[in-house]
Amino acid sequence: MEDCIFCKIASGELDTDLVYEDERVAAFADQNPQAPVHLLLIPKKHIPSMRKLEEKDYELVGHIYRTANQLAEEQGIAEDGFRVVTNCGDDGGQTVYHLHFHLLGGRRLQWPPG
Repeated sequence: MEDCIFCKIASGELDTDLVYEDERVAAFADQNPQAPVHLLLIPKKHIPSMRKLEEKDYELVGHIYRTANQLAEEQGIAEDGFRVVTNCGDDGGQTVYHLHFHLLGGRRLQWPPG
C-alpha cells in the first residue's frame, strides 16, 4: 500500500530505528508512548486490521506474539508484567490501518484501559 506509513517503515522506505526485524515482522518505539516501554510490532505484509485476517495469516499473528514475548524479556518488563494490545476500527481506537500490536510495560497498567 503506497500511502501506508507502516508499509513504508517495513520496506525500509522510511528510516526508523527498529528494535527488532526479521523477514515477517518489524518493531520500533511508538512516537507517542503511553508507558515507559511502548513498542509497535507490525507485520511486513499489509493487513488493514484484525478484521481482515485470513486463515493463512494466523501463523503470522502467533509469530508476532512470540516476538512480543521475546521483546518483553529484552526490555526487562516480562517479570513484572506487560500488555499486548491491537486496536480494531475507529471505535476501537485504530488510527493506522495496518495491523499492529502495542507492547506496553514498565509501569502498573490500569484497567479498564479506555
